[in-house]
Parts: sequence; structure tokens; C-alpha cells
Amino acid sequence: MTVRLHWFLPTGGDGRTLVDRHAYASNDLGAARRVSGVRAPDIEYLAQIAKAAEQLGFEAVLTPTGTWCEDAWLTTVALAQHTERLKFLVAFRPGVISPTLAAQMAATYQRVTRGRLLLNVVTGGDSTEQRRFGDHLDHDRRYARTDEFLTVVRGVWQGKPFDFDGTHYQVEGGLAALPPDPVPQVFFGGSSPAAGPVAARHADVYLTWGEPPAQVKEKIDWIRSLAEREGRDVRFGVRLHTISRDSSAEAWAVAHRLLDDLDPDTIAAAQSALGRSESVGQQRMLALHGGSRDSLEIHPNLWAGVGLVRGGAGTALVGSHAEVADLIEEYHALGVEHFVLSGYPHLEEAYWFGEGVIPELAGRGLLDRAAGAGGGAPLLVASGR
Repeated sequence: MTVRLHWFLPTGGDGRTLVDRHAYASNDLGAARRVSGVRAPDIEYLAQIAKAAEQLGFEAVLTPTGTWCEDAWLTTVALAQHTERLKFLVAFRPGVISPTLAAQMAATYQRVTRGRLLLNVVTGGDSTEQRRFGDHLDHDRRYARTDEFLTVVRGVWQGKPFDFDGTHYQVEGGLAALPPDPVPQVFFGGSSPAAGPVAARHADVYLTWGEPPAQVKEKIDWIRSLAEREGRDVRFGVRLHTISRDSSAEAWAVAHRLLDDLDPDTIAAAQSALGRSESVGQQRMLALHGGSRDSLEIHPNLWAGVGLVRGGAGTALVGSHAEVADLIEEYHALGVEHFVLSGYPHLEEAYWFGEGVIPELAGRGLLDRAAGAGGGAPLLVASGR
């Protein structure tokens, strides 16, 4: 099992600070551009990131979904015209699209891009966000619906009429006239009791946010045991940020500068908002730092500072290129195969990682260089952010 590397497309904005979707909350892009260090997510800038990721050897880029980012389907199919091999993890929500239509869209995307689609099914852990899209189910029922959704999608891809009569979906004769080739594999994330059985039944790869290795191992053991009861094998991935430099001191200086840009009121407001999330994974992220700037290195070279203001993935690999590679190798030894990475700003950090850490991993025999050059990468369904 080799390490498979993926990068992130900041379709909600990027910059030299811990910018997140709040940067565009006003929907006033002109005002956003006047904020120091913020970059608008226009297609020209996103194409720079996509091209860099492809050149550096990343296999795919994760593209988020939500109110404050560009539509993932439209953005990535445009970026496919700017790249040759790079794959795209397209995020979308089961609650706002028909599973038959999603299956059809995925099949079309595969043909248009010659097999470069990655599906990122986001169940959703924030009822306020879900209601913006007309979804009023509670947390556990959203996971039950995702279970049905993925059953229908897989059924439709069989190439013959598929019937389904469930609580959330009723489909008669659903099919994609031309099934996708290759058929997308499934990445799926979720830390709640409601999420585990869905992952066990449908995930090819279970994706978790970057908790310390001991906690990641607990999740791996949990999902693996559930999957075994279903007669299935599941692979594993982790979603992390990264700050890698030529020396450890340089990397930690960057991390500390990111914190220096945050005033206490900004952190308090972000923690208050994130604390209302129904997502068990989000609550686990918050527990890593407790809203405090103290003791943010929660495991050697694993830093929880990003999670002070950013929802979703809140930890970063921080250190010299060799130290970051050491921590990746530690996760890999637990069974983690896929690493979905990001950094601020995403263009520059892609180069720091690609030119520093990737050679380290290759030297340790952990990379299949063919995968980064357009080899047979799996297609992903994950927890999005």
C-alpha cells in the first residue's frame, strides 16, 4: 500500500491568512478583494492551483460544497479544460439532488473528462446550512437518506432499469443509459453512530479529519469492524492542512504568524458558531484545542491552530519536510492510504509540499509515481471540508 496524495481547491477564497467562507459572506467580491491577503476564487487563480497540483504529482484535488464557495460541478469541469491528468473530487449534497440525476451527471462527467471525476458526497452536519438548500431533515435522518441515495446511485450505474422503494427515495426504472467507465469508487466520512454503518455499507475509502494517530486508529478499527460485518473491505484516508519548510523553525514561524493575524474576538465568534454544529467530527475537532491558543501541538508536528477559526479539517502537519513525511508515515503505518491536503495560500503551499515532502516520501518508497502521473486513481466520496 503506497501513499496517495491529493490537494484542495479553495473555491471559497484563498490567501495568506486563515481565510474561510466568511471572507465572502457579504457576497461583495469587490469588498473581499480589498481585505488584505484575500484572493478571490476566480477561474484563473483556481487554474493556477490545479496546474500546480498536476505538475507536482498530486493525484486529485478536493472541491468543497456549501453556501460560501463556487459550485463544484461547474468549476471543476471548467478546470478540466486547463489540465490533462488531474482528477477532481466534486462535492455535492444528497439532500438537494436526485440520486438518478447524480448518477447521470457522474456518468457524463466521466466521459467528458475521460475518467477524471471524483464524487464527494456530503451528508451535512449543520442544519442551518442544510436549510439554505431546502433540506429540513435532522442529523441522523440525513445519514439514513445518504444510505438510500448511494444504494440508488449504484443501482442506476448497473446499466439496466433499477427500482427502489425506500423512506426517502422511490425510483422506478432508474438507469444511466451509458454507465460511467470507470465506475466511481466511494470515499465517505462521518464520526457519528449514524455515519458508521453507512460507511461500512458503501465506502471504498473512509475519510477522517486529522486527529492524532491514536484517535485515527480508533476510527479505523471501528469502521473496519463494521465493514467486516457487511462482508466488505474499506480503505482509509485523512484530511489535513500542511505547513512544510526547509527547517522546523521556519515552519513553526509560519504557523505562529497565522495565529498572530487572529484577534480574540474573531476566534471567540468562530468557536461559538462551530460549537453549534451537529457534526460529531466537528465537535471532535473543537475538543482538540478547547478554543485556547495554548498547547496547540497535540501530537508531535500535528497542530490544531487552524481549527480555532476554520470549520471542518482543523489540524495541520507542521515541520521540516522530513518531519512532515515522518508524520505521514506514522499515519500510513496505521492503514491510512489517502492524504487530502491543503495550506494557506494553496498555490504556494502546494509547491512547498510538492518540492519538499513528496521527494522525501518517494525516497522512502511510499509513493507510486505512476499514480500522480495519471494512473488508476480511485474516485472519491468524502465529507467535503
